[in-house]
Amino acid sequence: MTLKQRVDADIKQAMLAKDKARLQALRSIKSLILLAETEKGGTEGVSEDTEMKLLTKAAKQRRESAELYAKQGRADLEEVELAELAVIEQYLPKQLDEGDLRARLLEIIQRVGATGPSDMGKVMGVASKELAGQADGRAVSQAVGALLNNTDF
Repeated sequence: MTLKQRVDADIKQAMLAKDKARLQALRSIKSLILLAETEKGGTEGVSEDTEMKLLTKAAKQRRESAELYAKQGRADLEEVELAELAVIEQYLPKQLDEGDLRARLLEIIQRVGATGPSDMGKVMGVASKELAGQADGRAVSQAVGALLNNTDF
């Protein structure tokens, strides 16, 4: 079952359950998929990789918006963003915890032969491809920087 089909089925369930918050989040996901399909010019659908990129970007936007609303003291809007984020994260692969992230990054650092902070670009290039959808880009960047500078993250 493709992501689009799963979202369509979940939209129907949310409508029957009258779950407005979940319905809004699902409709935004479907909108992203439809925009990506029409952007390519075809109706065959989008690849699984593209779907994960769309979901990751949407999750990042919701996370950043929630942080911004929290700083501004807008708890009402923050709750909406966090609710949508929770729905989006259900479709993303399980996120790596700090220990697993560290282990994977150490393996990548050894594989590419990185020795210091000057090799950050090499490590990030490989890490961003291999860990796509499994870890937040900002967290990966901070962890790589800490590991290359021999500090804890």
